Amino acid sequence: MLTRRELLSRAGGGMGMLALSSMLQSEGAANSTNVHLPANKAKSVIWLFMNGGPSGIDLFDPKPLLTKMDGKPFPGKIRTLFPYPGNIMKSPYEFRQYGESGQFVSSVFPRLAKHVDEITFLNACGSNEQNHVPACYVVNTGRQQVGAPNVGSWATYGLANEKRDLPEYVVMYDYRSAPEGGANLWSSGFLPAENQGTLFRSGKHPILHLKRPDGLSRSTQEAQLELLNWLNERSIERYSGVQQLEARARAFETAYKMQSSVPVLADLSSETAATLDQYGINDPKCKYFGAQCLLARRMVEQEVPFIQIYHGGYENNWDQHGDLVTGHAKNCYETDQPIAALLADLKQRGLLDSTLVIWGGEFGRAPVSQDKDGRDHNPYGFTMWMAGGGVKRGFRYGETDEFGYLPIQDSVSMPDLHATVLHLMGIDEERLTYQFGGREQTATNGLGRVVHEIIS
Repeated sequence: MLTRRELLSRAGGGMGMLALSSMLQSEGAANSTNVHLPANKAKSVIWLFMNGGPSGIDLFDPKPLLTKMDGKPFPGKIRTLFPYPGNIMKSPYEFRQYGESGQFVSSVFPRLAKHVDEITFLNACGSNEQNHVPACYVVNTGRQQVGAPNVGSWATYGLANEKRDLPEYVVMYDYRSAPEGGANLWSSGFLPAENQGTLFRSGKHPILHLKRPDGLSRSTQEAQLELLNWLNERSIERYSGVQQLEARARAFETAYKMQSSVPVLADLSSETAATLDQYGINDPKCKYFGAQCLLARRMVEQEVPFIQIYHGGYENNWDQHGDLVTGHAKNCYETDQPIAALLADLKQRGLLDSTLVIWGGEFGRAPVSQDKDGRDHNPYGFTMWMAGGGVKRGFRYGETDEFGYLPIQDSVSMPDLHATVLHLMGIDEERLTYQFGGREQTATNGLGRVVHEIIS
């Protein structure tokens, strides 16, 4: 027999345990095993995100009709973010064909132009968002709303790599400012927190709070870690199958290992002077992005699966509503040498075939002028490109109309892009699921298809 007080105490404790168990389990993974394809071509992804919206029709996809009709009204209706779009505007740059494949590149990318035979150009990419933040969400997650996992989170979740000396998904943003949307862009959403992007900052301490506190010896920290592991093991035994507890235990171990591995990784002093010069690190205008590209190559050598580098933040980005000729030229100068060096370095080291390099922004630019010499946003038909990692070399896929406005052939949506990236990494996107919101979620939820036409 229980007293009234004992009954209430036990009932309350029981309900508390049920609540705790519910919060910890939430809606867990449905399937992260048996999702691997027979062969994966890309062991790592380096995503070069040109924040703000680079203009494909001024960089990689020339449209002669824009030159012919320069200054004339656009025939028909055109959707732009801001009202009162101007007249048709020709590209301020000259185009030439390069390589055996004869791909077009404008004059502001002279070094990258030498590598077109390694690249697949996607000239008819499409989104459905005209403003920066939701458009960045679409490119990163496939959805306009906050809360969906980044494709990098899906990739690391699907790979389920047990190697934890370094983060599996790394993000580096522009040294001048973070992009609009901030950390939501590399969030793991409803996937486990261990799959979110780890932010690497410039400097000697790229990860905050990783350095051992002053006054704490290594032996004392190891003793603390042993105690935490023991406590976590007891919790895991009591609440078996709760993935969040297991992830928490692994996070402590990974952080401890990274105290040694991350400083070594971030130290570029071991690179040769020729390599540093190759990446443009001796040029003040491109040294920051060059250092990030070099660091990405070092991460690939350490088998980090997914790396994102943002060029351009809230300001100093590719969003040239006015003075496009100067703004895009500046951005291209800051990135041209580092990107060309990255492609050449990966190839020279035998890493390009197993590394997928992606270039692009959240949308492109309109064929009409704004503020006389700039361009408004165009998410309906824009250019991205991919190199290495199993895609075709010197290839062009997709086409927009003669104004570079709307896709007319072989369009690629952002869910299509995500499905293709995961496929190249050896992940069957349709079988990689996670239970959330009352259903089994996938990276594209049936909205994306693998673009087999670009795979070698």
